Amino acid sequence: MPQSIAAKRILFVYNTASPFVFIDRDLLQQKWEVCELYQQTRRINPIDIIQAAHQCNLIFCWFASWHSLVPVLLAKLLRKPSIVVIGGYDTANLPEADYGSQRGGLRRLIARTVIHNSSHLITFSYSSQKEAIDNAGVSLKNIDVIYIGLQDISMGSLTNRNQLVITVGNVWRENFLRKGLLPFVQAASFLPDIKFMLIGKWYDNSIETLRQSAPPNVEFTGFVSDERLIQLYQRASVYVQASLHEGFGMSVAESMLAGCIPVVTRKGSLPEVVGDTGIYTDSNNPREIAEAIRQGLAMDNAKRKKTRERIVTNFSLERRKNQLFSLVSQFL
Repeated sequence: MPQSIAAKRILFVYNTASPFVFIDRDLLQQKWEVCELYQQTRRINPIDIIQAAHQCNLIFCWFASWHSLVPVLLAKLLRKPSIVVIGGYDTANLPEADYGSQRGGLRRLIARTVIHNSSHLITFSYSSQKEAIDNAGVSLKNIDVIYIGLQDISMGSLTNRNQLVITVGNVWRENFLRKGLLPFVQAASFLPDIKFMLIGKWYDNSIETLRQSAPPNVEFTGFVSDERLIQLYQRASVYVQASLHEGFGMSVAESMLAGCIPVVTRKGSLPEVVGDTGIYTDSNNPREIAEAIRQGLAMDNAKRKKTRERIVTNFSLERRKNQLFSLVSQFL
């Protein structure tokens, strides 16, 4: 690494160990020195944060919450640039699903303090950008849309597709409606001969509520490895995302790379990701979802190839890297 580039150091702050977060970390490491600050709990060591902030040239945070509050305020105090990726819980206001910092209270105050004290903001969809402007008072000139980039996934064999319908989402009550887990499970009763699979870690006893609502053709896998998840994408015929809110829709995009037909609501960024390659429901009504799934199961391999091509074309790692590098370079 050239000395002039290596001299620039980025403090990378995050509180969730998610693939899309690590994608940005790994991309930034290709050009700059990156120091990680993973704050999994609210117990922070201010001395460590102060030292890390002093030693960096730019602070890069994923999401506006308690973990990014001190780093962003320190950056402003030290007259160093800060960039924050927003567009999830931090900008949402969804009382019907009990979701979003912008509903009010201390979480709203913290999120807005981070958002309005950062040098610049990134969001991963135009719907998230609009949400940030409408709900958090963000100025359009201070926020850029840079779509998430995905690692490629092979389609696998198109001749061995099972009559399998899947959705991915960690199981806790907040996700029942926000991620559409409950209507997905309920939709299975209208297609009793089709296997449904809900993939995701169980975080509370709400799994029992889902089990009680599920007919016999629903399987709850719990947590699966990345390798196993890809295998399931490659086996499935249809992927369902019956969400009330989506900042991007990473699992939808991954499944499309593997050739699944997406069945989605028109909420959030889902239309941006799916385009004209999937099937839309006007609500998360289980009967309506089941009818959309029925249409998806009838799609041919040409349609599967089209879903994959949309992700390859619009959501590549190279595209995110180039746009991310361009923005960060302006502030360094």
